[in-house]
Amino acid sequence: MRRQSSTTRSATRSTVRAVNDLTAKWAATASADRGTVFSAPGVWPLLAFLADGATGAARAELSEAVGLPADEAASGARELLAAMDRVRGMDAALGLWTRRTLTLRDAWREGVPVDALGVLTGDPAVDAAALDAWAAERTGGQIPRMPARPDKDTEFVLASALALRTAWLQPFDDGLMVPETGPWQGRSLAGLHRSTSLLDRVGVARSATGSVTELKVLGDTGVDVHLLLGEDHMGPGAVLGAGVDALARRIPVVPGTHMPYGEAGPGLEVRRVRAMSPRPATLHVATVPFTSTARHDLMARHELFGLTTAKDMTDAAEGHFPGIAVEPLALQRGEQAATATFSALGFRAAAVTVFMAYGAGLPEERYVTTDVNATFDRPFGFLAVHRTSRLVLAAGWVTDPEPYREDEHH
Repeated sequence: MRRQSSTTRSATRSTVRAVNDLTAKWAATASADRGTVFSAPGVWPLLAFLADGATGAARAELSEAVGLPADEAASGARELLAAMDRVRGMDAALGLWTRRTLTLRDAWREGVPVDALGVLTGDPAVDAAALDAWAAERTGGQIPRMPARPDKDTEFVLASALALRTAWLQPFDDGLMVPETGPWQGRSLAGLHRSTSLLDRVGVARSATGSVTELKVLGDTGVDVHLLLGEDHMGPGAVLGAGVDALARRIPVVPGTHMPYGEAGPGLEVRRVRAMSPRPATLHVATVPFTSTARHDLMARHELFGLTTAKDMTDAAEGHFPGIAVEPLALQRGEQAATATFSALGFRAAAVTVFMAYGAGLPEERYVTTDVNATFDRPFGFLAVHRTSRLVLAAGWVTDPEPYREDEHH
């Protein structure tokens, strides 16, 4: 897809709400003990196009997962793909490969805006090489292989690829972090530090399950990363869900400019300090760089993604997708590979999602000012968010921070 303009037109609110709701539901299935990253915008349009061509129970289940009526799903998917492609620093692509013996319905095929339209040979090695090359090219090498492998029975492949890069408007300084409490206590970790007088970059969301500190790190492409630190008892579902609810303005968020003194939220302290000269109130941020990678078997979460009936070939002589092809089809595989890297200079992420189907010192301090300290020194969540539409492009949970390597800093 080609970049159309530097002015980003956003997807409609209903589409953004539906995709972000899928992000929250997906997050609710994540383990607190293992880091992850995933992209609902990678899977959502594929589910929408499948719903458009499905029938019976498969159509109803896919429609429920998408969060839109099935007859509106394809237009929502086209809208989402076009909107993402207009985000600066982001590439969104769709690919479709079929066997020559599969007869696609013209109405469905014409409604799917594919960048690549290929032919499956039936030779798994040849087909896998072509799919891998597409995934690597469309993600700039961040995802080098298609997450699922075709076999000799694969007749239909529908895939999406998303790649995102942004640089921080204000970079971080590299340093050392040694947490004093929590799961990372006593570890020498690579740290990122910066200070700003913009206190509204931090806030505390009040959800039904607890408070979540939200730090917005602004990128130069209109994409920001929200770091989310919940209370000790909150897992990724509760923390990331609160982040999504805050985006939708469903829960209150107290901005940094209105914080009370003391412990204002998880990892957040507001205090009066003495200074040698007058200066504005300052937000001091400490966090960790991270790289998260994950593979997701979408079929294992078939209820979440509306795939329960679609993957069942028994008692389905006509298949579940008569609106896609003349011949009967049932889903064979569904997987996503995702990666995200948060560094001192910026953020990058990518995801490839695929569905395959088969037949069937102490000087005098005279002045007083305010310091707000936001410290992310235990497992936390993140959302990569398009600033204008509030669409969550990627989400994840950080449990394995990078160790501090002294030779890299001295």
